Amino acid sequence: MENKVKKVWFITGASSGFGKSFAEYAVQQGYCVVITARRVDKLETIKALAPDQVEALKMDVTNSAEITGAVKMAISRFGRIDVLINNAGYGIVGAVEETPEDELRAQMETNFFGAVAVTQALLPIFRQQSSGAIVNISSIGGQLSFAGFGAYSASKFAIEGISEALAAELAPLGIKVIIVEPGQFKTDLAGPAMKYMPEITAYKDTVGQTRSFAKGMHGEQEGDPAKAAAAIDKALAAVHTPLRLQLGEDSANAIRQHSENLLKDLAEWESVAINTKLNV
Repeated sequence: MENKVKKVWFITGASSGFGKSFAEYAVQQGYCVVITARRVDKLETIKALAPDQVEALKMDVTNSAEITGAVKMAISRFGRIDVLINNAGYGIVGAVEETPEDELRAQMETNFFGAVAVTQALLPIFRQQSSGAIVNISSIGGQLSFAGFGAYSASKFAIEGISEALAAELAPLGIKVIIVEPGQFKTDLAGPAMKYMPEITAYKDTVGQTRSFAKGMHGEQEGDPAKAAAAIDKALAAVHTPLRLQLGEDSANAIRQHSENLLKDLAEWESVAINTKLNV
């Protein structure tokens, strides 16, 4: 009997949260998995689940040498990569004025430039295979933003913008791109993976509410990361994979409302918008 080729998933930020759940799901499905994180010791419990299916590698998405090395080792171990999940990232809570430039740049370096760097490292492999999928983990905050989430949303808006271009560029090559927009899921994003900026009193009634919300939701989120992994896998297997996949009722509702508000403003101001032609 001919051996069936196992899918190979390459996951960044796999030491906890979504990344860990995605890896555990992939192992359960019989897939081979390359798990990466800045601290490889945090990946040992996942590798122990199925050592023959899992390769655990130290990789910081902001370190180009580590990215190159991890991709080479992944190919050496499994011979191919089918799915890249750009999951590594963290959050910032703070008003725009409260967020120093170095913190804003660091947010973009990890959440945006890091994901792009890993994607660029894998694209030659996907093109050679004439197959592959790029899963960019965005957020409800990649479609809309709130007071206090400006830096985080900026990084997610950026990844969504480049993903749309990637999808158009790669579709003719047999490579899929999907943007995942989760709402509240039980991960570490609101805990250890969230940074809080120094407070300015003037923003207590706006950003202050966001701070309280973010701190209060840690551990209380309703979303199940394991179900998120299954939903992503289902979308990837579909003939028509969606460009965007909302996960969670809160995400679906908020993005629907945001879209309706956008259309309402468009309709209200459309006459002004189109009355901008040069006089003939």
